[in-house]
Amino acid sequence: AQSGLWGCFDEFNRIPVSVLSVCSTQYKTVLDGLRARKERFLFEDIEIGLRYTVMAFITMNPGYPGRAELPESLKALFRPVSMCVPDLMIICEIMLMAEGFTICKLLARKFVILYKL
Repeated sequence: AQSGLWGCFDEFNRIPVSVLSVCSTQYKTVLDGLRARKERFLFEDIEIGLRYTVMAFITMNPGYPGRAELPESLKALFRPVSMCVPDLMIICEIMLMAEGFTICKLLARKFVILYKL
């Protein structure tokens, strides 16, 4: 919060639920300070500076063994974004077409096979 940096916490749902509830409380304190536009705020009984550029992001892979469901209090602090694997064939075909190639579909298939090796 003092430095204004962004943090990305990968595989966040692998953290034990007891630790996640502590994270929830701490991050909510930071967000409350941001919403109130404070330059300084109390974080665990210590007054620290707060820069408006601070932000945290988390990644999760739900459904795998050893993954916990996030507590509702923590879910409410983050916006969900879904991601999927891109279709490399279509991307390659469009890039080839944009460069002026006329047999894009055939070339795209060959490129994708080559890159998967």
